[in-house]
Amino acid sequence: MARPSNKTQADRIISFLKNLKPDFKLPLGVEILNPFEDKKNFALVKAFYKKYYSDSNRRYFIFGINPGRLGGGITGIPFTDPEKLQNICGIANQFPQKKELSASFIYAMIEKMGGAETFYKDYFITAVCPLGFIKDNRNLNYYDDPKLIIASESFILDCIKVQCLKLDPEPVCFCLGEGDNFRYLNKLNKDNHYFERIIALPHPRWIMQYRRKKLNEFIQLYQDRFQSVR
Repeated sequence: MARPSNKTQADRIISFLKNLKPDFKLPLGVEILNPFEDKKNFALVKAFYKKYYSDSNRRYFIFGINPGRLGGGITGIPFTDPEKLQNICGIANQFPQKKELSASFIYAMIEKMGGAETFYKDYFITAVCPLGFIKDNRNLNYYDDPKLIIASESFILDCIKVQCLKLDPEPVCFCLGEGDNFRYLNKLNKDNHYFERIIALPHPRWIMQYRRKKLNEFIQLYQDRFQSVR
């Protein structure tokens, strides 16, 4: 699909996020987490993408699971908590400046790869489901509830398709999570042929909770797998 030359990747990402309209019925007790509904929040999202994606570069997609309530579920930017958004990305915000485990790993990795400006020129972090879920005031992964995964699948498929059409990604993508997220994304890809190959990476939260002493080894593993397709 040819992209209009006057549209930047930032324009396309912002348009995609602005038009997210979940129209599926949530299972009992599940709430949706949509950080793009609030105008003030969305202004921060626009500032981020305008800063790092105002070009026409093709990028490698990196798929997380879905936003969590302490990181991307607040800021609207995957794996970017309010503290990283302000202190690393230089985008001031009024959120409580709390740190989130997954964001801490991702930005440690980004720093080793030359910093945010360098990293975001080549990579676009998104999620299999770009909206998050909460149940009993706790994060809920889209695959944790069988009823939720059935209800949301059409929405998820549409989101992946639209992002691929708008952004024209590189043919290989990366998946954060080597278990359920990787299996589900592979299933969708097998049926719909979005990417030639999907490379799994250990999920940042798992690394920070269970393997933090080997942080540098996992950062190197990320770098090696990114470099394997360049």
